[in-house]
Amino acid sequence: MNNSTPDTGAMAAHTIFGLRKAAPDGEVARVLLAFLATAGIFYVNIMPALVDGLVQGAGFSNRQAGLVGSSNVYGAAIGALIAVFIVKRIRWRTWAYGLLAALIALDLLSMLVHRFEPLVVMRFLHGTMGGMLVGIGFAVMSRTAQADRTFGYLLVVQFGLGGLGLAVLPPLVPTLGTSVLFGALILFSLVTLAMVPFLTDYPASAVRRPRVGAGEGVRRGPLLLSLLATFFFQAGNMAVFAYVIGLGKADGLGMDFISPVLAAASWIGIAGSGLVILLSTRFGRAWPLAGSILLTALATWALHGSEIAWVYALANGLIGVTRSFGIPYLLGMCAQFDQTGQSAALGGFASKMGMASCPLVAAWVVGADDFSRVINVGAVALVLALVAAMVPAILLDRAPID
Repeated sequence: MNNSTPDTGAMAAHTIFGLRKAAPDGEVARVLLAFLATAGIFYVNIMPALVDGLVQGAGFSNRQAGLVGSSNVYGAAIGALIAVFIVKRIRWRTWAYGLLAALIALDLLSMLVHRFEPLVVMRFLHGTMGGMLVGIGFAVMSRTAQADRTFGYLLVVQFGLGGLGLAVLPPLVPTLGTSVLFGALILFSLVTLAMVPFLTDYPASAVRRPRVGAGEGVRRGPLLLSLLATFFFQAGNMAVFAYVIGLGKADGLGMDFISPVLAAASWIGIAGSGLVILLSTRFGRAWPLAGSILLTALATWALHGSEIAWVYALANGLIGVTRSFGIPYLLGMCAQFDQTGQSAALGGFASKMGMASCPLVAAWVVGADDFSRVINVGAVALVLALVAAMVPAILLDRAPID
């Protein structure tokens, strides 16, 4: 007769409040990880609402509002870089709790700040905390099987909830002010805090990686090109995205048209990331990346015709799909170069630097609402992304698995 009793300590390790933790490579875990990696930078997904809200609700100029947005993302880049050096040494869950709490506090303080200079500092600090959280999130996501698939879920969450934010928040700014924008960020962080306990530990594991050459020296070249491709792809997209509401207004379109178009474009973008989840790397990375980046560049250039309403709507919808299709492959490509998540965290750094740099350039070239220059900057950055992405994508497609 077996009188042994269940190991209650082991059971507790796999349950929270009587509920089981998500299976490490299951679909629920991928969704939870997507929330974790999004929480630190969700403001990017509602950036048009944030920039336009600062202009309409706080009386900032277009340039000032753009610089506030850039300071947030530059802070995120610094935070993501810090994550590169600490991600192998920390207990990621403890850090996630602390960083989420810091984000909530900084968003609360941002509600009370209405002057340009203090808000730039506040959002830079917010970005730094958020960037560290995103870098940690990317590192943990890279430890899942089929990391490209997990990054696909990241874009589903970002575009789905980002679209909701773009539909709901801009009409509320004239009545409730910019506080409604920061309140939305607080709500997202609180929801993510409630999700973290249901994730497993994800230690640095022996996930098999493609062998792209003999020795570390050979691997650095493809990694650098992957990082450059990620940088330029995000730069090209964010240069235009930050000003897409102002662009539509300057071409005579009303908010009753712009807001639902941008919300629909974000929701349509879910189709792109959904395709990544379905396809994963079944057709490699080179062809999906070439098609998505090229189409994104063409759709960005088409925004020169935004005075025609259907062109504005079609271009934004196409960008939504192709951007959400391309970025999971780029981030997944960066994640292939080590087993601890350090190269994935570097991918997060490159992504944030791109998202900050081109909006900063755009803030200076926009001048007296000359959005055509912004479109040109974005299109050129996307072409550079296409050139940089091809070599590492082809090498990974041809590489055997270690």
